[in-house]
Amino acid sequence: MDRLSQLSSLFSSSSSNLQEYKIQISTFLISILLAYIFLHRWNQRNIKGPKSWPIIGAIIELQMNLHRMHDWLTDYFVESKTFKVQLPNITITFISEPANVEHILKTNFNNYPKGEAFHELMEGFLGDGIFNSDGEMWRQQRKIASLEFASRNLRNFSTTVFKEYALVLSGILHQASVCAKEIDMQELFMRMTLDSICKVGFGVEIGTLAHELPDDNRFAKAFECAISNVMLRFFNPLWRIKRFFNVGSEALLAQSIQVIDEFTYNLIYKRKLELHEVAKSNDSDSSKVKHDILSRFIELSENPDNQLTDKSLRDVIINFFMAGRDTTTSTLTWFIYMIMMNPNVAENIYKELIAFEENQANGYQLGDPKSFTGKLTQFASLLNYDSLGKLSYLHATITETLRLFSAVPQDPKGVLEDDVLPDGTKVKAGGVVAYVPYAMGRMVYNWGPDATSFNPDRWLNKEGLFQSESPFKFTAFQAGPRTCLGKDSAYLQMKMTLAILCRFFNFHLISNHPVNYKMMTTLTMEHGLKLTISNRQS
Repeated sequence: MDRLSQLSSLFSSSSSNLQEYKIQISTFLISILLAYIFLHRWNQRNIKGPKSWPIIGAIIELQMNLHRMHDWLTDYFVESKTFKVQLPNITITFISEPANVEHILKTNFNNYPKGEAFHELMEGFLGDGIFNSDGEMWRQQRKIASLEFASRNLRNFSTTVFKEYALVLSGILHQASVCAKEIDMQELFMRMTLDSICKVGFGVEIGTLAHELPDDNRFAKAFECAISNVMLRFFNPLWRIKRFFNVGSEALLAQSIQVIDEFTYNLIYKRKLELHEVAKSNDSDSSKVKHDILSRFIELSENPDNQLTDKSLRDVIINFFMAGRDTTTSTLTWFIYMIMMNPNVAENIYKELIAFEENQANGYQLGDPKSFTGKLTQFASLLNYDSLGKLSYLHATITETLRLFSAVPQDPKGVLEDDVLPDGTKVKAGGVVAYVPYAMGRMVYNWGPDATSFNPDRWLNKEGLFQSESPFKFTAFQAGPRTCLGKDSAYLQMKMTLAILCRFFNFHLISNHPVNYKMMTTLTMEHGLKLTISNRQS
């Protein structure tokens, strides 16, 4: 028994010693880890931008500020024109200095493509279209598209379409004013741009903008669903797993793309038959000539040098559609909000439109329509591509809206090779450089002490005419080789629409309606823009 007691005592002592040894080792390792973390953070005490943690980088701070990411970045840009955000698998260099922006968008353009990561995120939706491609594929599409956007026929066709839908929208607003009905202006703009882009891009009417506001269009609903779900990929590193198992947002995205493709390919097939029949009949009737973008690209696809397949045509149209709809909707919505917040600006626009109306009517008899609709239609008859160019203050107000609320608030570019930016910042191959128009428009070092003020007059010279700024400072339409081809078309639609709306309506924000952006690729309002309408009497 004594022997057994001794062995038991020895075993208990050994176990106790082992336990104590484990505690010591654990304490030592924890101390080493804490010391490493402390030194890591200490070494960043003079670093501009978000401080990172070992391994995970700045992901915690990013996630905490994801709902206000553009303002989060703006706060750091106040301290530094360039800073880096370290994430677990990549380093993003954010820039707001025009010289640095010019470097990546123009001077060393080839080193900063969209990149494979962006292409993979958007490929199922945008395919290999112009906004999702690089290199030779992008250059070929850019060359063809630039010729088409310069077409007088397309410009005239677009002008007619934009006016048509602006008048439809005005009719809905007039009815809302009579009934004292609350409306969501963002939703109405979304429907208007959707219908007009379908008409200009496809040559078809889908009718989502109507007095009864129908909600049964499969293509429209699928497109909206696809945009929402493809954006989730940017913030969810597990999206590939969800795609593999076809669950959640990836399942919804796949279903939406199927509907979009079915609609688009059927349209391509039908349009090819129509164009073939017209060519076969040798019919010279100009009314049968199609001026929409799809028809023009189908005609171009008959040239084997252009290498345009049905898949290419699908990608061209979807890319055009994506770029022209959400960006225009965003700008129109923020414009209405800003003139409600700045009634003096709204009044200046109205005065310019009244003067414009008097000048345009000078020399011929317009008549004096009794009805509100008659006056509205008569005013719209004065609006065309050339006459809209005379509305300098309206143009300046749209541009000022874009300065503070750029439709694309930030734009990332991949880095092919190691490089040094003009301010001396080193960037590594495989990283990302992103310029942030939302923040750039708010920086005193870019726009002066009133940078955060809404002031359309900053865009006018002493004669009251619009004067532009460097595209590397005002980056709403990109710059360099990738400058937005649809810039003139976007201004045309916005000026056409806003000239009519600001001439005949006043807008009144619903009390306590929250106005903030939703984290998407475009600066969409999270809760829409709820307001009431009243008709201007004169």
